[in-house]
This record gives sequence, C-alpha cells and structure tokens, in this order.
Amino acid sequence: MKALVLAKYAPPALKGLISGSDREAAVRKLMDAVGGNADYIAFVRGKYDVVARFEVEDQETAIGLVLAVKASGAFEEVDYLEEVDMTRVVHAAQTASSAYAPAG
Repeated sequence: MKALVLAKYAPPALKGLISGSDREAAVRKLMDAVGGNADYIAFVRGKYDVVARFEVEDQETAIGLVLAVKASGAFEEVDYLEEVDMTRVVHAAQTASSAYAPAG
C-alpha cells in the first residue's frame, strides 16, 4: 500500500536538522526496518516541513511506522494519508448505492 506523510518538525528536531542530521538517510533506515521504501521525500514550505511518499506491505505496517514517528517527539504534527484505488472505491459505492434504501 502507498501513503503520504506530511510532518512539521518540533523545535529540538529543527536544531538537529540545522546541525547536519541526514534525514533522508533516517527515512531510508526506517523503511528498511519495516520492509518498505520511500520513493519521494521533500522538504517543503508552508504548514509542513517535510512530505514523504512511501510504500509498505499493509495498513498495519504503515500505521505502526507513523506511530513510531509520532512517539519520537521529533514532530509537532504528523498527518498520514493512504492512497486509494478510486476505481475500486467507485465500484464499492455503486454496489452499496444499489442496495441501500433510505428511511422514509
């Protein structure tokens, strides 16, 4: 499964970044540990400081790595967005719509 993480560093982590901490290497190490890979890592301007797109085997692995990142205290905010197959979502919605009868 593929997902995006959008994160805003906490001040102590920003100090580490300024001192030369290689965050891309840290992300690669994290992905290796969970059997995944990150195909996109970018430092961005705006509400978030970093955006990463990654792929792991399943949702549990993705949520586990996000929990570990949040628990580290390095970030003030971490948002996790799962990519979905819109064709499958629309098919499921069509199936559900044909079976659902509203009250009244």
